[in-house]
Amino acid sequence: MDTKKLDLNLLVTLEALLAEQNVTRAAERLHLSQPAVSTQLSRLRTLFDDPLLIPTQRGMSPTAKALELLEPLRLALDQVRATLAEHRHFDAPTASLTVAIACTDYLQAAVVQPLAVALRKRAPGVRIALRHLDPSLLQAQMSSGQVDLALMTPEQGPGSLRSRHLFDERYVLIGRQRHPGLRNRLSVEQFAQLDHVIVSLHGGDFTTPVDDGLATLGYRRNVVLSAASFLAVPEIVAHSNLVALVPERLVRDRRKTLRVVECPFPVPGFGVSMLWHERNHGHSGQRWVREVVMELATTL
Repeated sequence: MDTKKLDLNLLVTLEALLAEQNVTRAAERLHLSQPAVSTQLSRLRTLFDDPLLIPTQRGMSPTAKALELLEPLRLALDQVRATLAEHRHFDAPTASLTVAIACTDYLQAAVVQPLAVALRKRAPGVRIALRHLDPSLLQAQMSSGQVDLALMTPEQGPGSLRSRHLFDERYVLIGRQRHPGLRNRLSVEQFAQLDHVIVSLHGGDFTTPVDDGLATLGYRRNVVLSAASFLAVPEIVAHSNLVALVPERLVRDRRKTLRVVECPFPVPGFGVSMLWHERNHGHSGQRWVREVVMELATTL
């Protein structure tokens, strides 16, 4: 059989013909004209090199090959129908899906962690594959299907991707609960005198834009530790007299072990969006996951 010439509509017609064993009734079932069904039957006979249905006094009788085809044909078409139905309607409690998400370590803690907990309750068959976020590779990764969803500041993302704003983040100052120098209303001078941890995503830097802002006010802070990730910072601070400026959502559940206060001078925050490729835009499962992410971001 030449599968290049295979038309799925022909198989649907064959299913109806084998069920009805009558061209007129099969045409009514398919909402087609009788000549159209007769033409398709002729093509089916050529395709399978078999008469398939033989005229009798009471209609048509299936051949041995037709009877042999009936069950696998029904199973195959039912599977196609189920696949199409799944893409139209995503049944979260029973569906199976893997979603590849690219994001920073901070957003793994702030968004992906509560997402994973929510999915275990709402959609236990949905799995998350975490990917390292590299904005320069994101377009290619999404085009090839390596990444389904990215969580990031929108300015870093390719403009060709679809996006949706999730939330605006701000920075807070954290220290251990009984830190001797941390108080609710710090002066800029008191802030500068504390021992600081900063995060250097490139590794090894001991200054950030915060230090530029301090310099314009005539101060310089004492940075004693440069970390490569935000995730380790709360734990470091909780067991020392160090302090750190961190995104607020990172420490939303740490207020029993950490003291959280306002920075004494304005520190610009940042926006967080989710980005996805056009190839996933209409997929019902991917769309459902995006809605859950949006819901969690708004709630948290």
